[in-house]
Amino acid sequence: MAVTIKDIAQAAGVSTSTVSRALAGSGLLPPSTRRRIERAADELGYRPNRVARALSTGRTGNVGLLVPDLLNPYFAAVVKGVQARARESGHWVFLTDTDEDPAVEADRVRALVKQVDGVVLCSPRTSEPQLRLLALETPMVMLNRRVAGLPSVTTDNGEGIKQLVAHLVALGHERVAYVAGPRASWSNRSRLRLLRTATAAAGVGLVETGNVEPRFAGGIAAADQVLGAGVTAVVAYNDLMALGLLNAFGARGVEVPGRMSVAGFDDILPAALASPALTTVGQPSEGAGRAGMDLLLRLMADRQSRPAPEPVARLVVRNSTGPAH
Repeated sequence: MAVTIKDIAQAAGVSTSTVSRALAGSGLLPPSTRRRIERAADELGYRPNRVARALSTGRTGNVGLLVPDLLNPYFAAVVKGVQARARESGHWVFLTDTDEDPAVEADRVRALVKQVDGVVLCSPRTSEPQLRLLALETPMVMLNRRVAGLPSVTTDNGEGIKQLVAHLVALGHERVAYVAGPRASWSNRSRLRLLRTATAAAGVGLVETGNVEPRFAGGIAAADQVLGAGVTAVVAYNDLMALGLLNAFGARGVEVPGRMSVAGFDDILPAALASPALTTVGQPSEGAGRAGMDLLLRLMADRQSRPAPEPVARLVVRNSTGPAH
């Protein structure tokens, strides 16, 4: 016969209501109690009846995850983090790629509302008023975006950017370019603001170029503008753009890091495999995905939004940065 929550409650020595809260992902239970219940469920071979759960509780056991571009390895790592935490809590993830389009993003959230218990929006491009309206329709957590009063998980880039600027200063660079990503990207605006502050404090000139698409092709498109800016180093909005710059510089015979130093953001796997390997401000992408899903579970359980701990970005120095010439 099928294992029920009553069986789990008896094995774990708790009430059936406590088991229900644990299986629903409530953040109000002590971790030791949650682990005891999960262990009992696993040992008994419990498999939730998703249809019965939806009929009795009004919950589907599903969550939605929207990302701007699945071809970007950063977002793939975020997906892994969200899925891992969702699997631990007994949830299924409906994944959709919005192709960097704010209109598609809003439409997909509304399409998912009746099929999921909540939504994780990764790096949303939608306007603040639109996001506030969407948050009224379903429990919603944002990654890499802040809107006052809405639950979010963001990365603290301040220290990583200070480290990057200090690294470039130590190498003798006095004039640096920043190739900006999408105008609608909160992360782009945040990184640019922090770069302005750090370079000004260090007495380094900052030349702002872009905005270009946050892909490999965007970096290639920005290369000539960077070469004409009179800089000895360039920082790209993300690693894919930085890799595009490396490719374009190589095609033009521009030595990296001899003539130009290049750095990015995210620390995706191809950054370490590039030639030269890419210096980057590493983002804890998979950890951010887990933290976002964990915050959504708490939100779905009690509709309360408590601040999530902010992961810290760190500089990863590789061979694409060197002394200024």
